[in-house]
Amino acid sequence: MQNPKDPRVAVVTGGGTGVGAAVARALASNGWSTIICGRRLEILEEVAAGFDEPGLAARVDVSDPSDVDQLFSLAAKTFGRVDLLFNNAGIGAPPLPIEELSVDAWREVVDTNLTGSWLCARAAFAQMKRQLPAGGRIINNGSVSAQTPRPFSSPYTATKHAITGLTKALALEGRVHGITVGQIDIGNALTPLTAAMTEGVLQADGTIEVESTMDVEEVAKAVLMMAELPPEANVLTMTVMANGMPLVGRG
Repeated sequence: MQNPKDPRVAVVTGGGTGVGAAVARALASNGWSTIICGRRLEILEEVAAGFDEPGLAARVDVSDPSDVDQLFSLAAKTFGRVDLLFNNAGIGAPPLPIEELSVDAWREVVDTNLTGSWLCARAAFAQMKRQLPAGGRIINNGSVSAQTPRPFSSPYTATKHAITGLTKALALEGRVHGITVGQIDIGNALTPLTAAMTEGVLQADGTIEVESTMDVEEVAKAVLMMAELPPEANVLTMTVMANGMPLVGRG
């Protein structure tokens, strides 16, 4: 573990609700100065107001390069460095057969989930290389869709598989610079976006079934553990999931 007295600065994308908000609160409760970003400033400010450590909220579109550059400039100007990026911002598309899904819907998911993660990692690398002491950590939110798709989910699944490739490529590139990169794949954490799972969701065999969920705070604990590893250690990939969800096996 890092020394809790050391200044530690985290940037959390998609930090206004769900997994992002839970992780941001966990970091702030454990001594991290935390900047959260997203598209709805009012919600972000409500989350940041509850932090135990200094925090900021910023309206950012992660698919916009200038927004991302401004976010990391704000972090460096306010706190002097960036030690952690939790690349969490992501969206899905309507669950439609591929021939019915618009090209615009595909591009929006790719722009946010993949290009946005790449842009944030790019800005984090630049900041982590130039700060003193240099280095830091990036944790990408891959989702269990990085392993196994749901029906009618080609844009989301494709981007999350791509996140796995991005994680491995950046983990390799970051070694010489003291930048550690890992990925967490999350399955059925109970948030407003996944509440439908408690009522029934489409399965691979065409049935509608209720799925098990888990407390989102368990995800926050897992990310915190990854974040606070010493620089010489890395969790390259972790899956944290509701134990009863139909991820493994046939269905």
